[in-house]
Amino acid sequence: MISSTPLRDGAGIAARFLLPLTLLVLMAVCLVHPPMRWGLVIAVPLLLVAVWDFFQTRHSLRRNYPLLARVRWVMEDLRPFARAYIVEGDLDGRPFNIDQRALVYARAKNELDSHPFGTELDVYSDEYDWLGHSISPNAKAPDEWRLKVGGEQCAKPYSSALLNVSAMSFGALSANAIRALNLGAKQGNFAHDTGEGGLSPHHRANGGDLIWEVGSGYFSCRDAEGQFDPARFADLAQHDQVKMVEIKLSQGAKPGHGGVLPGPKVTREIAETRGVPEGQDCISPAAHTAFSTPRELVEFAAKMRELSGGKPAGIKLCIGQPHEFLAICKAMLETGIHLDFVVIDGAEGGTGAAPVELSNSVGMPLREGLIMARNALVGCGLKDKVRLGASGKVHSGAGLAMNMALGADWCNAARGFMFALGCVQSMKCHTDRCPTGVATQDPSRQRALVVEDKATRVANFQRHTLHALREMVVAMGLNSPWQIQPHDLMQRLNSARADPVDRIYSFLEPGVLLSDPGTTSLGRFWEMARTDSFRRA
Repeated sequence: MISSTPLRDGAGIAARFLLPLTLLVLMAVCLVHPPMRWGLVIAVPLLLVAVWDFFQTRHSLRRNYPLLARVRWVMEDLRPFARAYIVEGDLDGRPFNIDQRALVYARAKNELDSHPFGTELDVYSDEYDWLGHSISPNAKAPDEWRLKVGGEQCAKPYSSALLNVSAMSFGALSANAIRALNLGAKQGNFAHDTGEGGLSPHHRANGGDLIWEVGSGYFSCRDAEGQFDPARFADLAQHDQVKMVEIKLSQGAKPGHGGVLPGPKVTREIAETRGVPEGQDCISPAAHTAFSTPRELVEFAAKMRELSGGKPAGIKLCIGQPHEFLAICKAMLETGIHLDFVVIDGAEGGTGAAPVELSNSVGMPLREGLIMARNALVGCGLKDKVRLGASGKVHSGAGLAMNMALGADWCNAARGFMFALGCVQSMKCHTDRCPTGVATQDPSRQRALVVEDKATRVANFQRHTLHALREMVVAMGLNSPWQIQPHDLMQRLNSARADPVDRIYSFLEPGVLLSDPGTTSLGRFWEMARTDSFRRA
């Protein structure tokens, strides 16, 4: 045993220094044979790297395996692409699998989006859901539906499409991506949410309808101290292109978390758009300063509606604590001020960058969040006054139909429209090295995204997806997607059982939270809700 140790050590050392030794042999061969001396151009630099690795003190793996250890880094960089294009099956990838992305690409390019030989899904797995069709399909269903957003307190209601571009900021996306999304929205007659990064010139360049999202940083409508500036807001919000205004409370991918755009990324253009100093860190606080209670929130929304000239005002959030959303409902009842809309974002929503713990372990998924918001509004008798939007991994007509079965009035999509722009899910959004020019501020990378071409694809994707929604409505024998009910959506619990969604989740009757909250699934949260604080009563 002792005598074999030197042999093993010798073999181990030889393996560790295999590449440097090979380079030394190559150099010797090149020196002996003059025609091969061109090989020194390769061998000498690599040998210098190996020597550097051997003597450096920061990376232990490189000290023990000079040059060879760097192969590991190359494999790590290539691993996501090898997995996506070689290893993964069509249904394995996340957050979006190959089949889901292929559907968006086909619709964006006006290509055939049909599927042969039956579904590839395991219809007996607990991830399978389906909608009940009718023996008597309704071929006379309208070709298109629009949704009026804005109630009696709104002077300028908006006729919204049922699928719009979800919130994505200039800064997170490139200027070309923003321009293409907005031009596509104009071509397809749907709305484009600005995201919390402000109302940039790129959002306004092509005349598409805008939903101006205002986050805790109050970008494009802030004063020198970072507080909400009513005059600046009114000046931009009354622009004809702005159709609705939205207060961002939280987002699904990183709920309850602010953000920082590092100083080097705060270009002059971004600084001017957001109203912040150029070259300095741009901070989005976790909480708003314009309000701190549910009552103040609805009053702030009313103020935004007034300053915008009477346009619909609402909120976007990922639900965390149910009593907080119920507190907002109570505040609407107490003040008589009604939000025009609420958009629910799910924990499965995307972002350019998020702390892993928040992305993986905080926030309510869209299905539960949407049902909870629907129950709160219905239970308070507010559902006919407040429109309910859904955002979180929407990419297909079936997804729209299922969300509407749970109470949504319309849907927003972000990553679906990014795929239409050419996104390949390279997972490089946070590095500024997006290979398709969608999520980067690098001009040399942005040039890959040709605005006019991608705008047409954006409009195509939205049109075909709404056509798919109509086909679902027709197959179900209905006149509109708002007629889809919870009992029309079946959810598999295991391989031997599936139930209608309303047998799995509670769906409240109108006004029950006002008359008998204790009998409902939200009763204890209703008791916790207060209008003077977001804290529990």
